[in-house]
Amino acid sequence: MRSLFFSFFIPALFVWLWSTGFIGAKYGLPYAEPFTLLLIRMLLTLGLLIALAGVLKTRWPGWRGAGHLAVTGLLVHGCYLGGVYYAITEGMASGVVSLIVGLQPLVTAGAAVLFLNESVTRRQWLGLVLGLLGVALVLAEKFGGAGVGLSAWSLLWALLALAGISIGTVYQKRHGTGADLVAGTVIQYGAAALLFAAGALLFETRQVEWSLQLQLSMAWLVLGVSIGAILLLMWLIRQGAASQVASLFYLVPPVTALEAFLLFDERLGGLAMAGGLVAITGVALSVTQRAKNG
Repeated sequence: MRSLFFSFFIPALFVWLWSTGFIGAKYGLPYAEPFTLLLIRMLLTLGLLIALAGVLKTRWPGWRGAGHLAVTGLLVHGCYLGGVYYAITEGMASGVVSLIVGLQPLVTAGAAVLFLNESVTRRQWLGLVLGLLGVALVLAEKFGGAGVGLSAWSLLWALLALAGISIGTVYQKRHGTGADLVAGTVIQYGAAALLFAAGALLFETRQVEWSLQLQLSMAWLVLGVSIGAILLLMWLIRQGAASQVASLFYLVPPVTALEAFLLFDERLGGLAMAGGLVAITGVALSVTQRAKNG
């Protein structure tokens, strides 16, 4: 039972929490600019985590360890979130952003082979490719290749997000797995907050419309995503190979599509549902390989 809980329930919970980040962003972005919105989110999250660290009497890393964690924060939170939010703001459809960022497992697997000397089996590579195919099928039906809103700037932001989450996952696996989860997350968010503050000061008006919708979306982004999902992600990276953890991100677009259907009545056709099944099959091939080897 314990093995079942850690092998399936925890990854499933992470996928669900992570997917709601796109929903929360959709609710919040009309009322604040991207860096400004992200800065507020980081500051609120830091306040809660620092209080939690005090209660738990968290053990803080040394300067060297803190430096590695700051780099991870700039990559996993700063580049990824900033890139995704600004790609959407610059006119790229959210589905296209998801597709580009959905390449992350393949990029992470390649980086893990190059920098961590991880072995990726043929079965895992097949799983990764099937996952990408499944994501492409879901998005192909929903967006149909028309009006995708591609521009040079939006594409650069999306590629920045892809590079940040991919390289950051590998960097965290190599340099950050020994740190306390709460302390490590505080340092990562602190580094990201500095990046967002600089971006908001240099490029944005920093005006915020504090509507009820923004307040509710911010509450969920802080509690459900920035604290819940990220702590689970750091724990999963610590427990498993970077390429296998990355394969979970293939499940995010189908789950997000289901949430969009329930919340916004966005219909899914046969092609999208088939794509979801293909993506789940790909993830299963990659993740179950770990269980057999472990």
